[in-house]
This record gives sequence, structure tokens and C-alpha cells, in this order.
Amino acid sequence: MDSPLLNSRQIEHNDAEECSDAKAEKHDKALAAVQRLLKVRGAHSYVVHTHHLSLFGDGRPFPLGKRQRYTPELVVHSDVGWVIATVAIGQRSGCYLVSISQGPNLETVPSAHPEMVANLVLTAQPAAQPGGTA
Repeated sequence: MDSPLLNSRQIEHNDAEECSDAKAEKHDKALAAVQRLLKVRGAHSYVVHTHHLSLFGDGRPFPLGKRQRYTPELVVHSDVGWVIATVAIGQRSGCYLVSISQGPNLETVPSAHPEMVANLVLTAQPAAQPGGTA
């Protein structure tokens, strides 16, 4: 049986695409709009920021390195911790990319409609999860 937990690193839309700081900030603002709408309606969520840091030691007191930042993701979860959906912003299109944990497809929503993302996520929220109550 497949676990209803969704590992955000397994989402197809976040296939290790590097993101500039300016673009990540823009994505953060778009995800914050969705997060506010979800919070008002009682849903729990948090934003995941992923950074990759490579250090190259060459004997200097301060190692050289390279920092990569990846597209932030909004993770929506139930009261008991089950991940319901993961939302990110498309690198090229700028659309919301919504992955519902029990859904077969990645849904795209125009960037001008964060309320559509909130509705999509909330309608996908199961009435009851194992270990929880209806």
C-alpha cells in the first residue's frame, strides 16, 4: 500500500532547477498569497526552502564554495500531519504547480488566481485520515 505521505523532493516539477535569489523572492510572495488564503480557511502549511552548498577546500582558512537555491515549495498538511498537497511556482511559466498527494496529475493554475489554488487544495483534503477523526 502506498503511503499517503508525499515527499516534496519527489515532485516532478522541482527536478533540481536552480533558482536565483530574486526569482525565489518572487515565488515566496506568490506562495505567501496562497498560504494566507489557506490559513483563513483553517488549513496548515509551511514553506520549504532548499539550498545546496558545495565547499571546496584548498587549504585556505576560508573554504571556497558554491551555493545553489531551488524553487521554494508550499507544503499543506492535515491536523495529524498527513501531507495533502505541495505547491510550487513554475520556473518558466510562473504558474502555480499543485501536486495533490492522492491525485494522479500535476495541476497548473494561472499565477493571477491564488484563490483557485486554495480551493483546489481544500477540495482535495480528505474528510478523515488514518489516525484522525472525520
